[in-house]
Amino acid sequence: MPRVLRVIPHLVSIHLRTHMQYRGALFIGWFAQAIGYAGTYASIALIIARFDRLGGWSWPEMALLLAFHLLAYALGAALSFVQFRDMEEKVRLGTFDAILTKPIGPWTFLAFSGLNIEYGGHIALAIGLMAWALLHLSLDLAPWQILYFLAALVSAAMLTAAIMTMIGATALVWVRSRHLFSIYFGFWELARYPLNIFPVPLQALLITFAPLGFLAFVPSAVILDKPVPLLGAWAPLAALAIGPLFVLIAIAHWRWCLRNYQGAGG
Repeated sequence: MPRVLRVIPHLVSIHLRTHMQYRGALFIGWFAQAIGYAGTYASIALIIARFDRLGGWSWPEMALLLAFHLLAYALGAALSFVQFRDMEEKVRLGTFDAILTKPIGPWTFLAFSGLNIEYGGHIALAIGLMAWALLHLSLDLAPWQILYFLAALVSAAMLTAAIMTMIGATALVWVRSRHLFSIYFGFWELARYPLNIFPVPLQALLITFAPLGFLAFVPSAVILDKPVPLLGAWAPLAALAIGPLFVLIAIAHWRWCLRNYQGAGG
């Protein structure tokens, strides 16, 4: 373990130096991503301005939910999305076999050697929007609530990374897995809205089988003291537990897929 911890900073620094060779393209990418999300959020703001509230949520409350959703996604996806989106190509072309020969775990190598700093625009927009929302909501948060908020953010980021790891790992057995990301992002789009605007079956789906309701809605509702469908009083604890729970599931799934990996071509 100490050896691995010493290697990780080197993997990250090599990747960062590579990307910083093209600073202009990197900053333009950040700006473009931020503008794209800002446009989407502006359309939601216009809807709320017209109808006053969305599912009982005002615009500052929705801004907090959207910022939490984007920040949790960016933090988790930076360690997982691009790296594991291309797993089927690595399997099909046989390049994953070369990763198995490295003196470091394949997940650690993939996640940190490909750390995606292109989420800088996401993070900057999310933090700015979150600061604006908290300022306009005038929440009097106790220290334990601030710690809870940060812990729930980490848990949501862990959930994102765990799900993307599992999707990518599936390619080790199925060879093809990229289509599963399309399914994931379909639910991810829904998760940026309050769950109570959806039918009960969809609410249950977003809390259980596809638990992306925990990416933003559940922790934001807890902080804003709003009711959480199905979970009720268990919502605060569930928001903290979901990330570590899915990390354990992802570890088991990753190891199972590695054991059943047949080599290049599946």
